[in-house]
Amino acid sequence: MTRIVVKVGSSTVTTDDGRVDEHTVMRLCEQVASLTRAGCQMVVVSSGAIACGWAALGRSGPRPADPALLQAVSAVGQHRLMHAWTNGMEAQGILAGQVLLAPLDFGHRRQYLHARETVDHLWDLGVVPIVNENDAVADDEIRFGDNDRLAALVAHLVRAELLVLLTDTPGLLSADPRVQDGSLIEEVVEIDHRLMELAGGPGAVGSGGMASKLMAARIASWSGVTTVIADGRRAGVVAAAVRGEPGVGTVCRARPQRMHARKLWIAFALGSSGTLVVDDGARRALVEHGRSLLPAGVLECRGRFGPEDAVEIAGKDGSVFAKGLVRYTSERAAEWVGRRSEELPDDLSTVAVHRDDLVLLE
Repeated sequence: MTRIVVKVGSSTVTTDDGRVDEHTVMRLCEQVASLTRAGCQMVVVSSGAIACGWAALGRSGPRPADPALLQAVSAVGQHRLMHAWTNGMEAQGILAGQVLLAPLDFGHRRQYLHARETVDHLWDLGVVPIVNENDAVADDEIRFGDNDRLAALVAHLVRAELLVLLTDTPGLLSADPRVQDGSLIEEVVEIDHRLMELAGGPGAVGSGGMASKLMAARIASWSGVTTVIADGRRAGVVAAAVRGEPGVGTVCRARPQRMHARKLWIAFALGSSGTLVVDDGARRALVEHGRSLLPAGVLECRGRFGPEDAVEIAGKDGSVFAKGLVRYTSERAAEWVGRRSEELPDDLSTVAVHRDDLVLLE
């Protein structure tokens, strides 16, 4: 049975004045319902709560940046957004169920399995899950996250075959459309720095943009999930993406190997609190031999972090090639960098980042 995650961006699900675009929601519900009746198991990840809340409050102009205010605005808009999806699904004879998640749910196995069971039970009941970030209570998600990344994590969670990211452009273009015309890039095998540069910055309505879409596609690819980035207002776009119709958007191919959920969480769901710069020997030990990072290989510590915080690991040239959970505070790490294991005090771990808590990003 095909499992599909459809993420709908704020610019697609809301009108120019920030209110729910009920016509677009209805059309998308028709497509989701049709695929559901055809035997697909569908999940919708919907942005738009903050945009809807801002409009409902009678505010105009750019959305606020203050995290606490964003939480309050999201609380106003979330039920309005869910109401539109509920009405749209019920018009097709299908129930919708709200699921609020945060990236932290993907880091603890018990929570991860509970979230998966919830989605499985909704499917068993014939209900389409409508997922959003738990913005109203989890400020880390507003500060660090967006629903593109959440959708990719959900695709891993439910073991989806396809992730469809709906936005306000035909897909990834060969030039930034805000600067010059470009042609559609129909297929991407590997997401590299050149493609990220093409993606530009965040959009005007949502928190993401094409760069966010590509990062989500990269997460999905590492999860063994193919991604299609397409125009959410195109007629029949979801069904066309499922059929693999040429020109429907940008198709980002999945990697053959699927990353474990916890390492995916470390790599993509946790914000980095600092950086450890390592020497060439340590880099080879991590990349070529799958070793843990020892203090002896660390040249420099940057940032402030505590035990179990995520840190980036960079080479001497400054390029980040790994990420992991550090076992020291930044103060103690700075004190003992470059020291051999036998020189460390008894109360300090001989490992700075254990290989089980480390992900190679190259």
